[in-house]
Amino acid sequence: MTAGAGTLNPRLQEIAEEFGAVGDRDRLQLLLEFSEDLPPLPARYAEPVPECQSPLFLAVEVDDDAVVHLFFDAPREAPTTRGFAGILYAGLDGLGADEVLQTPGEFSSQLGLHDLVSPLRLRGMGAMLARIKRRVREQRG
Repeated sequence: MTAGAGTLNPRLQEIAEEFGAVGDRDRLQLLLEFSEDLPPLPARYAEPVPECQSPLFLAVEVDDDAVVHLFFDAPREAPTTRGFAGILYAGLDGLGADEVLQTPGEFSSQLGLHDLVSPLRLRGMGAMLARIKRRVREQRG
């Protein structure tokens, strides 16, 4: 599916389809499941994402083969933020830099959460993706 500035990679497309295949209540549960799957942030990182309503730390590494590695930390008391980070981790970690940069900024609209999660929280997810893409561009030179 094409939207805006790019096409969703197959992993993010699968996540979007998974959200689209369930009702509202199950979408929130699915978001919480992504929050549980988020791996811990390595101790060497501590860059906060101030646009997020809850404390969130994000780090991006692009290796010599242009593969993107993502690292997040958010408190367990912020399951929505953790869920968004978990979605981005599941959908983008380990992809090539070009694939990450092609991810549409508004892809979160394909998750069907707009009636279930506040617009401020959805903007936070967009801010996470924007920061990831900015860091990828910076590291690619």
